[in-house]
Amino acid sequence: MSSSAAAIQPETTLSERHIRILDAAEEVFARAGFHAATMQDVAAAAGMSPGNLYRYFSSKNAIIAGMAERDRTTIAADFAALCPSRGALLDQLEEIGRKHLIRQPRDKAVIALQIWAEAARNEEMARMCAGIEETLIGGLIAALAEAKRNGELPADLDEQRFLLAISMMADGFYCRRAIEPDFDAVAGGEVLFRSMRALARAMPLPAAAAPATETQS
Repeated sequence: MSSSAAAIQPETTLSERHIRILDAAEEVFARAGFHAATMQDVAAAAGMSPGNLYRYFSSKNAIIAGMAERDRTTIAADFAALCPSRGALLDQLEEIGRKHLIRQPRDKAVIALQIWAEAARNEEMARMCAGIEETLIGGLIAALAEAKRNGELPADLDEQRFLLAISMMADGFYCRRAIEPDFDAVAGGEVLFRSMRALARAMPLPAAAAPATETQS
């Protein structure tokens, strides 16, 4: 889509066995909790011996790192696929949001909360979270710039404040989905995305920082 998008291209291709282990680990961590779950639990869920599991991942932290990198790569691929020829960029961005916030199993939100909590006291986990955030923000910045150029968004949109606002909204949505088993993600998503679109029209740059406009002499 642009030179900015090139910087967030996906980098990792996982083997079928790695995918199988990561899927099993997500199920186990969501059910038992990251700290209570053991490598033996993950091996059993993946249908392999613990010894075989250790050939692919040396620890639970390594598995979490694999999960984080898989998520980062998926997000990068989604943003790299954005293209004005496929319709309104805002609609494409909303589709990415629906894919990751609503269509993914609730277990993904449960695990995310565990990782965020761990990141508060674990520098390695914090770096993993930062890597995903960097990819997400990089993709959004490139898409917002293109949407401003083609007139979908106001030219004076304050991107930094807008990104901060929508990231807090999305994080809150994810938290609600994780802690409330009966949370209606579809209905909540409608509120979230309508609010994001409205916010994009209501958050201009401060007057002193707004793009200069030509005046008639």
